Amino acid sequence: MIELIQLDPYADTPLYRQLHLSLRNAIENGTLAEGSRLPATRELAGQLGVNRATVSSAYEVLEAEGYLRGHVGRGSFVTRPSSPAAIPPAPIPLATPANEAAIRFDTSRPSELLFPLDDFRATVDEVIHSNEAAAILQLGSAYGYAPLRRYLLEDARASGEAGPDDDILITNGCQQAFDLIQRVFASNGETVLLEDPVYAGIRNVFQRGAARVLGVPVTADGLDVQAATRAIETHAPRLILITPTFQNPTGATMPAAARQELLRVAHKAGVLVIENDLYAPLRYSGEPVSSIKKLAGQGTSADTILLRSFSKIAFPGLRVGWAIGPRHFIARLAEAKQASDLHTDQLSQAVVLRFAQSGRLDAHRKKALTAGSERLKATLDACAEFLPAGSTATRPEGGMNVWVRLPDVLDAGELVARAEREGVSYLPGKYFAVGRVESNAFRLSFAGLAPEEIRRGLRVLGQLFGAELTRLRSTHRDEPAAALV
Repeated sequence: MIELIQLDPYADTPLYRQLHLSLRNAIENGTLAEGSRLPATRELAGQLGVNRATVSSAYEVLEAEGYLRGHVGRGSFVTRPSSPAAIPPAPIPLATPANEAAIRFDTSRPSELLFPLDDFRATVDEVIHSNEAAAILQLGSAYGYAPLRRYLLEDARASGEAGPDDDILITNGCQQAFDLIQRVFASNGETVLLEDPVYAGIRNVFQRGAARVLGVPVTADGLDVQAATRAIETHAPRLILITPTFQNPTGATMPAAARQELLRVAHKAGVLVIENDLYAPLRYSGEPVSSIKKLAGQGTSADTILLRSFSKIAFPGLRVGWAIGPRHFIARLAEAKQASDLHTDQLSQAVVLRFAQSGRLDAHRKKALTAGSERLKATLDACAEFLPAGSTATRPEGGMNVWVRLPDVLDAGELVARAEREGVSYLPGKYFAVGRVESNAFRLSFAGLAPEEIRRGLRVLGQLFGAELTRLRSTHRDEPAAALV
């Protein structure tokens, strides 16, 4: 039995998180030695007097952080990550691979080669030589730069995505919006539903805040609404956060009917719907689908908050995002933001506003859509040509990401280091898991690469995956048959 684990059912921190922290501390201080086997989930649950799901959740977080490795039929064994993990882990690699010429499929961001730098320089010059320059460089409202707020809110009202009772908050990119939402709506162990797989930056925010995070499967048509309905009925979550258009990492898009059904279920249960609409402007083909926020205004009073950003269509480094929602919700988010950073960068916001009002943003967007379409086609064509038989890839109509599933015997996580040695990087499925890991899956982020780089990188990956598949099948054939007794 594992000693010295005490769980407090009356504490604000969920039981699974208490267990996770206790086990991780024991691993870090050497009480649980590397290579030691942890009890089976059923066994430890019986020892601690908790639900088996509590132990399973704690084990899953430890495995995601690199402190455990599960072996089918053998159990879970203690490992030591190469560097101490934070709460939660930061799974997205931030450093450039050692090979500066690496083909990077691991970052979901636009190509720097497409940045209209001359237009940007002209825009900055106009802003800093304007009569408002001194006021722009002064401290401003926690809500954001007022002219930008008016511009965005008027646009949202004209499109039907904001009503008379809605307000807007400018944020330091969508990531700050996720953080503020966690602080305001899920800081006391509330249950939060997320897509599974999901962008790790979303999952990490809520796990760090000790929310009870539950995953809802993503299908070819986006979030599985039937599974979400069951989760809402069973777990009574405080909120559900989804990316319904060109979801990260899968690229999937929810049809309008599925969005309306989710709104109906959420309204009935009193669940707050957070819509991350970051990728919708990057549609290369097909017909747009109305945002959940717009649909909510047409037929239901479900509480919804819409999150958007200029990061994917313009300049990620300016960090200008926004949240639109009911005024009383936005006021609470603004209060939390003020406690964090007083206000956002008004210079960046003024530059983005001028870039949009001048018509330069629309001109850039047209070029970005043409380039994105070419890159997506190159990715899908190269996947079909180079990846081993039995592989599948999602076929989004826009966005920046394609989700690939290799034949089941291949582990994308185990192969990523070998790929990087060949000058190609990608993110394995485990980085996006909430409750289930697709070990044979990985994300290809194509927007930052030229078509010829995409093709070259996928040729390398195809050769690597194909060779490993051949090796595994050969090893399996060479194994002696089991004796019949």
